[in-house]
Amino acid sequence: MASLRVHPDRLEIHLTPAERTLSLRRDDIVVQRENIRSVAITDDPWIWIRGIRAPGIEVPLVLAVGTWKFHGGKDFLAIKGKRQAVVIDLVDEEFARVVLSTSHAGDLIASLKI
Repeated sequence: MASLRVHPDRLEIHLTPAERTLSLRRDDIVVQRENIRSVAITDDPWIWIRGIRAPGIEVPLVLAVGTWKFHGGKDFLAIKGKRQAVVIDLVDEEFARVVLSTSHAGDLIASLKI
């Protein structure tokens, strides 16, 4: 599961080696806090998937890791099973949305409010 680090100016999403391999991504994701439009917690992250996988892997309702491209841009997903997830909507970043399974969604939202 990706680890999230909140800094005063940015949010860092550190991917596990398996997530990097499955998503065909070399670097972690760094998002400037000023570019975060909204953050929401969801109990069903699968309804947030939009577009087509390119590149990445998906086993429906089990695992989705990688980039999903849609008409308006692209999203990054790291979803595992039926775990609670956080949905981060972005502007002026590499991705329009990041959806991550995490057991610390409430803590993440609280730390982003500061």
